[in-house]
Order: sequence, then C-alpha cells, then structure tokens
Amino acid sequence: MLEKKIGFIGCGNMSKAIIGGLIAGGQVDAAKIWVYDHKPATNQAMAQQYGITPAQSAEEVAREADILFGAVKPDVILKVLKETAGALNKETLVVSIAAGVTLDALAMALGHDRKIVRVMPNTPALVNEGMTSVTPNPLVTPEEIEEVLAIFNSFGKAAVVPEYLIHAVVGVSGSAPAYVFMFIEAMADAAVLGGMPRAQAYKFAAQAVKGAAQMVLETGKHPGELKDKVCSPGGTTIEAVKVLEEKGLRSAVIAAMEACMARSEALSRR
Repeated sequence: MLEKKIGFIGCGNMSKAIIGGLIAGGQVDAAKIWVYDHKPATNQAMAQQYGITPAQSAEEVAREADILFGAVKPDVILKVLKETAGALNKETLVVSIAAGVTLDALAMALGHDRKIVRVMPNTPALVNEGMTSVTPNPLVTPEEIEEVLAIFNSFGKAAVVPEYLIHAVVGVSGSAPAYVFMFIEAMADAAVLGGMPRAQAYKFAAQAVKGAAQMVLETGKHPGELKDKVCSPGGTTIEAVKVLEEKGLRSAVIAAMEACMARSEALSRR
C-alpha cells in the first residue's frame, strides 16, 4: 500500500477511474486521496462514494499531495499548474494526464527542477482494462516510477515509454479503442445480416474480440500463429481471412494509424 498522499486537480472520468482502481485494489487509504474539481458537487460526490478528502482549492491539493495528478483539459493544464507551482513541496511528483502536452512544456510551467511524469491512459481504464504509457523526466527516481506504474496497473496495464514514442502510443493505444469499436460494429452488422438479433450480435462480437485479445496477452504467442490455429484447411475461417487480405485490412489499419500518429505530432507542435 502506498503511504503517500495522492492529489487530483480535476475529477473527470479518467480521475474517477484512477481513484476507483486505487481504492478497489487496496493501493492507498481513501482518506489519503485529495480531490479538487471546479464543480463542488463532484468533490462532495467523490467524498460520499469513496471516502476521499475533498479540497477547497487546487492550491490545497498541491500543498498536501506527495503525488499530484494534473487531470484537467490539455488547453488549461499549463495555466493551472503554473498557478499551483508555488504551493508544491520540493519532492512532490507531478503526473500529467493531458494529451499532447510535452514534458518540456510541463517543466516550463512548473520549473525545470520538478519531478514530472507524463502519462497516457486510454478509455478502457473506465472498465479496469486500461493501457497506460508512463514517461518520466530524468529527475524521477526508479522507486517513484514503480509507484506510478503500480497506480496504473491497479486498473489495467502500464509500461514505461520514452517520449519520442508518444505518437505511436496515441496510434496503438490512445485512439485504438475507436478502431476496435468499428470492427465490433462491422462484425455485428454482418451477424445481423445473417439473421442474428442485434443485441446478441454485439455481445458475440465483443466477446470474440475480448477473448482473442486475452489469448495474445496470456499465451505470449505471435498473433499470426494464433490466427493460423483457427484456420482449418479449406474451412470457413481461411475463406474470411482471404477476403480481409483482398480488401486490404492490414494496409487500411496501418494507413489509419499513420494518419493518427501524424495528427498527434502536428497537435503537439501547437
């Protein structure tokens, strides 16, 4: 269990997912979690639901926290952090969830002597199946990196990623749920075409995707090897695979992700 106080400035869906994961996983005492959102009702609702400590201001959270999460929108996070920088303790670890905001930009707002970690969770964190990249600056200690990884592993999986790979993370993880949702929808549409009721089609398609993903993670086998095991000679699956190859599934996915990564890079230069 983490003995440190953890603070959140901003309490949207991602903060709620992190807090829920921490408490459900027994990672931290709820009373040691401090939350400030600009909506007072949110602070009180979180206190009632989880037993966390609601703060009266962002500065109060900054003063109390050993690990401070900046969880406001990317267009305001630098302003918020700059305003609260004076309240931070010297050893406070600042964790930014703001997409597209670089470590250098965060350091400009907080000071270049600050310990800063840039993270990028994805929306499956809301159902305890998130994938999070963790990118620390050089001042963060190995022990502190492990603490941040433990926080995000409490509601999914997390891994350390160098900042130059952030745009790849956006493509393969941050934006990726949307591609998967489209694939599930298309599979369900085909099942409906085959006569299956729509609600049942979504359930079958979603479970097939979930199960296949779990096989990749648990077996450690190459996805191609797992695919081959489903394809019987002259069978139904290899017929479907043939059509997907003819229609360019792989190249379409690669091209889409290239466009996603290029857009991510362009936005980060703004």
